[in-house]
Amino acid sequence: MKAVIVFTGTGPILILSSYPSIDDPNFVNKLNAKGIKKFISFEVPIDQCKDLYGYSYRDIIEDLQDTNDMRILDFDGHHIFKNFSLKKMGPPFIFEEQSNCF
Repeated sequence: MKAVIVFTGTGPILILSSYPSIDDPNFVNKLNAKGIKKFISFEVPIDQCKDLYGYSYRDIIEDLQDTNDMRILDFDGHHIFKNFSLKKMGPPFIFEEQSNCF
């Protein structure tokens, strides 16, 4: 199980994912299907999510046990920034769908 902060155009979201890695094509495709076509993501300590989110964390973990999928744990950017250190994030994974950007 992975805990991932995804920085999108509208702000950060915290996701729990049962995909093997944050650069897994199925994880990227799932975000893309949700309209997130450009993002920077970082893995964060999953134990910290367990401590911070309690029952919500446990419910999502239980839901993801037998499948490769993801669930949003938090979409409040202020709350995410308050509770996670940028210095403790893993290496970034950057994704950008091909576009006409310069």
